[in-house]
This record gives sequence, structure tokens and C-alpha cells, in this order.
Amino acid sequence: MEQTVSMGTILWTTLGVFLTLCLFSFLYKDNPFYKFAEHLVVGVSVGYWAILLYYNGINPNLFSHLFVFTNDPVTGAEFNTWKPKFDELYYIIPALLGIAMWTRFSRKYAWISRYPLALYLGISSGIAIPVTMKNNVLTQLRGTLVGLGFDWSTSGFLGVPQGIWDIVVVVGTISSLIYFFFSKEHKGAWGGAAKLGIYTLMIGFGATFGYTVMARISLLINRIQFIRDWWNMIS
Repeated sequence: MEQTVSMGTILWTTLGVFLTLCLFSFLYKDNPFYKFAEHLVVGVSVGYWAILLYYNGINPNLFSHLFVFTNDPVTGAEFNTWKPKFDELYYIIPALLGIAMWTRFSRKYAWISRYPLALYLGISSGIAIPVTMKNNVLTQLRGTLVGLGFDWSTSGFLGVPQGIWDIVVVVGTISSLIYFFFSKEHKGAWGGAAKLGIYTLMIGFGATFGYTVMARISLLINRIQFIRDWWNMIS
């Protein structure tokens, strides 16, 4: 029994295939079709995020504290008018700071934007620095050390005892840190440790790059399957 596909599904799928081919056309050379698809992606993304930020950010965090919808006393339906809330007027302060940041587009009043920007960067740095240190430094360091059991009875990767791999982790971590220590000249044993750190970093970067390529290839396969399914649908 053949499955019936609606005309709307065919049209939207065809549009998706067209835009996919427009983006793939950049592999040949830059062309108007690629520019059209690129501008469309940027425009739709900006519009989507603008609406999302309004409904998930500005509206609940600002407008809902300054105004409230007036309701019909009979039907309970919301009117298209807002009634101000006077008990939370201090929310006007962050609103004014946000508006002041837009003065950056004016040559005459651009200096005003420095104050809210400095306040924002100061608060953001104060919040982000401890979190970054904890998640990206201390947690990573703890994860590296806690997992070291130096178990010689258990076989690890390639059948090598796990204790050997634990030593490799310790040596690789220390040598990588030595490479970034520039207060001492990289000569002799210290230079050899720094060179070993370079090899360790290259292995790490290579593994990360390979993982990224695999992820991108999976996206490419998905697009090719999408085009194949579209072709089978219209055939």
C-alpha cells in the first residue's frame, strides 16, 4: 500500500532540498544562491532569537514587573492595555541601563554606554571567573587525579596494565603544563619535558579535531539522506 504524501509536505521538503543545495554550491565557488541561503539563515536566526529573548527574557524579567494586563471583569479576557505596577518601579533602573547601551550607536552620546557596559562586564566577570575556575580548572584537575588508581592487575587500552596508562596521564598533564611555563627557558631536561608536552597537546588537538570531523560528517550524511528521501518521495 503506497503512502500518500500531501502537497504541502512535498513543497516544504523541496524548499529544504533547494536551500541545502544552495549551501552546498559554495563548495564549487561563491555564488548568488549561496548568498541567498546564507542571508536567509542569518535573518531567520536573528528574528527567531529576538522573539525568543523578548518572551523569555525581557517580558518576564522586566515588563511583567512593571506592568500587568487589565482583565475584563465579566469575561476575564485580557485587554490590550497594561496597568502599571508601582510596587516594583525599581526595575526601571536596569531598563534605563539597557537603553543607555544603545547610545553606543551615536557619536555624540556614545560615552553614556560605557557606564552600563562597565557595570555589565564587572558583574559578569565576578560571576563567571569563579564558575570558570571551578568547572574548567579545579574540576578537571580533580577528575584527572581521582581516577588514578595505578591498578597493575587490570588491563586497559591495548591490553596494557591500567597503571601504565595512569602514569601516561600524569606525565602528559605535567609536561603540558611545563610547556606553558615561560618563566624558565626551555633547555635541558626542562626543555625535554616541554617538548613532550607539545606532543601531548598535539595528540589532544588531533583527537579533538577528529571528533569534530566525525560530528560534521554525521551532519553531512543526514543532509544526503534528506535529499535521498526527497527524491524517493517525488519519484
